[in-house]
Amino acid sequence: MTPAPRLVVVGDPAGRRVAFFQDALRTAGLPGARVVSWPEVLRGSARFSSGETVRIDSPGEDAEADRLLRDVDDPARVEGTGLWYERFTEAVAGLARSVTEAGAALVDDPAELAALFDKRLGHGLLYAAGVPVPQSPTSGPAAPVVRGWEHLGSLMAEAGMRRVFVKPAHGSSASGVLALETNAAGRVQTTTSVERGPDGRLYNSLRVRRYTSEREVAALVDALAPDGLHVERWLPKATQGGRAADLRVVVIDGRATHAVLRTSRSPMTNLHLGGARGDLDAARAAIAASGGRWKDVLDVCERAAAVFPGTRCVGVDLLPTAGWRRFAVGEVNAFGDLLPGLLGLPGSGAEGLDTYGAQVAAQFTRTGRTDTRPTHAIPRTTGTSTT
Repeated sequence: MTPAPRLVVVGDPAGRRVAFFQDALRTAGLPGARVVSWPEVLRGSARFSSGETVRIDSPGEDAEADRLLRDVDDPARVEGTGLWYERFTEAVAGLARSVTEAGAALVDDPAELAALFDKRLGHGLLYAAGVPVPQSPTSGPAAPVVRGWEHLGSLMAEAGMRRVFVKPAHGSSASGVLALETNAAGRVQTTTSVERGPDGRLYNSLRVRRYTSEREVAALVDALAPDGLHVERWLPKATQGGRAADLRVVVIDGRATHAVLRTSRSPMTNLHLGGARGDLDAARAAIAASGGRWKDVLDVCERAAAVFPGTRCVGVDLLPTAGWRRFAVGEVNAFGDLLPGLLGLPGSGAEGLDTYGAQVAAQFTRTGRTDTRPTHAIPRTTGTSTT
């Protein structure tokens, strides 16, 4: 009889991601995974055993892990993403060494996290692979580091851009993102969830607001620049019901399995900022009416995922342009699978399964054995942060 797999998940023991993964294992008739917390990894106390298979999940919901990674006393703080990235990638490299030395194996390639968590590096890799992406003057390993507001203005002028998204290079969940607009008369405005607190520090708010003073916008950019910024052209998005729309597509083992349409009255479609799930069937109909094919849309996402072949599951943010005729990849997310209640696409092989159930089904055979794909250990060099 084949022994059951010995699984370990590195994540937040009390978080939703770990809970959904454990539920998927139980539903598949597999034993639950041993959980190792991110604070254990960050403090160097995590231990692994020979024969274990280790899955890395997001530290995003763990307040203690966030404090250890960013040295901040409030998870709502925006600053500190550059330090977060430095410590996170160092921790993942150390985790990989510990796993290898113990005779265990990692599910995914940890080296790819260095590019997936640096928007400039990830964007540059996608562009080099021929994946459609918004134009950017700051992507790639040799891209200029944005020094502040004046430097950003010169980069935009050189690239002929008046409307851009300015994103913290290592941010997530729209933290610190500025949807910036300028005109020929020199007027400036930005839409963002960032607010400045009484202490002068920057905080994420659940309310999207608009700043129209150049002095205020410049102060925001200057405060965010030390952590590293990625800049890309603001593409005019397709709409549904008068709301801007984009797609999050989950790709598992190279195949697009789940998709959700996100809509919003603001440039940011994140659900916690007032975004909502839209009508995916209506979007597919709009794509067909414009002369496009849904298959080709999913193909763009699968091509983007193929740029990171050692990561078994990614979430691709796909931006449909006005009229639903063209699509560009905004970014690829290492932990982009947190979509509760979303079931697999017809014909995907994941019908009736949520994103975690589909990952478990892809990784384990019906006998409970892991598949024969190679696992990963000591990371190769993918690139380093330019912050």
